[in-house]
Amino acid sequence: MTARALMFQGTGSDVGKSLIVAGLARALSLRGLKVLPFKPQNMSNNAAVTIDGGEIGRAQALQARAARVAPSVHMNPVLLKPQSEVGAQIIVQGRVYGTAKAADYQRLKPELMTFVQDSFARLKSEADIVLVEGAGSASEVNLRANDIANMGFARACDVPVVLIGDIDRGGVIASLVGTKAVVAPDDAALIEGFLVNKFRGDPALFADGLAKIAEVTGWQALGLIPFFADARALPAEDALALDGVRAAKEGAALKIAVPVLPHIANFDDLDPLDAEPAVDLVRVRPGQALPGDAGLVILPGSKATIADLKALRDAGFDIDIAGHLRRGGVVLGLCGGYQMLGRAIHDPDGIEGAAGTAPGLGLLDVETTLSLEKRLEPAQGTTFDRAPFSGYEMHMGVTEGADAIRPFARLADGSPEGAMSPDGRVIGSYVHGLFADDRQRAAWLARFAAGPAQISYETSVDAILDRLAAHLEAHVDVDRLLTLSR
Repeated sequence: MTARALMFQGTGSDVGKSLIVAGLARALSLRGLKVLPFKPQNMSNNAAVTIDGGEIGRAQALQARAARVAPSVHMNPVLLKPQSEVGAQIIVQGRVYGTAKAADYQRLKPELMTFVQDSFARLKSEADIVLVEGAGSASEVNLRANDIANMGFARACDVPVVLIGDIDRGGVIASLVGTKAVVAPDDAALIEGFLVNKFRGDPALFADGLAKIAEVTGWQALGLIPFFADARALPAEDALALDGVRAAKEGAALKIAVPVLPHIANFDDLDPLDAEPAVDLVRVRPGQALPGDAGLVILPGSKATIADLKALRDAGFDIDIAGHLRRGGVVLGLCGGYQMLGRAIHDPDGIEGAAGTAPGLGLLDVETTLSLEKRLEPAQGTTFDRAPFSGYEMHMGVTEGADAIRPFARLADGSPEGAMSPDGRVIGSYVHGLFADDRQRAAWLARFAAGPAQISYETSVDAILDRLAAHLEAHVDVDRLLTLSR
């Protein structure tokens, strides 16, 4: 079996490519098709562990879920995870391939295209249709040579393209028409049509706009998609999602403060807490102070722990955290955040930059040694208060010390996980996805007398995907998309 394929590229980043592919994956799976998502190259520090023991971008894991299939490393064969001085970590077919700075990476692309084409061929042999997501902007002609993410992939694999523009940011007519103007004619010939996303207001008012774009470009107008507000409740992969201003939840029983550091990773760990009506989750940027009335401070994951630890100190968050603990608050560190809580972080191999040791916050009596070996696997067990959990581990490094004799959790095989301070108010764990487990999230709410969990998180995500599929079926010519695929 050889699947049909259709690629969705954007006029820029954050125009809704990932969401549209997820929604179409659910819509087509509901029509009885076997759909597989594919993104040749992704850049994100939000990643997920796959069933075949590797890692891919969070968006592709969500798209796989939308398609009602297990995530595979072949759905995102090249994943770039930005670090500090060393550039980006390169993940190829789920495993660490190396690190490279931008210029060096450009020279690697022809080599990586072999893996991209191999993974794409594997998916095509297993599906009815493969929905391909591009990266960034289709009009980045300065990066066109050796491109594996957008038109370079589309040309190499002969995949037709649908271009997506975002009307919410303004200038959508110019961005779509401008893309036609700057891309090579052979690339433009692969673009069959366009979608305008995030529309607000009366669709009749943009009818002339759609007609003008179609007239100038020669591409088909395939849909005007109204803004889908529920998208904010789905896991995001791009840190741009953290920039939106969110109103405080009046009357929330628990305030949680989260310092947002430059290399924040797997911040979707916090989405289930944010979705709880009883929780006011406040993301705090450098230049602001952690709120004094927070009951819990969470230090999330980081792709460059030592650099983010310096950024945390430069912002004065270490002083705020010390004050928070003096007031009786609780601190939880997840993955890189756990490493920051210890006495020291050792980087003998220079994984994050120059080899050496950085002093930690000293809130847990543990030390971390970073290593080249990466732990990628599901994790199940029970926490110290016997609350069960299911999540995953994804980290490089080993953390040991006196406070590890009080593990935060026991894994299913009985091995200890994480560490706690003697008074139980400083906790570290390597487990991602804790709060997506309703049982574990309920246990955390109970610790702060914030009432029972009021949502079933996994059920709510699936319900949103169903609504997204219906939304796209109503506003996109899905039948025409199937006709355009090949």
